[in-house]
Amino acid sequence: MVEAFVRLLCPECTKDWQAEPTSLPDHRQNFTCSSCGATRRLAEFMRTERDLSTVKQFE
Repeated sequence: MVEAFVRLLCPECTKDWQAEPTSLPDHRQNFTCSSCGATRRLAEFMRTERDLSTVKQFE
């Protein structure tokens, strides 16, 4: 089985990291950056449209 991951980028502090899509909330729910505390919809943290598509597939 291939593990999936998505790349995230905080729009406030520009911290970037990877996460498993199954460990993330729905893309429309609020998500908080662990580095700076910025809270926005999870979709705003996705680096690319492909990352967003991957998250949607696992919802």
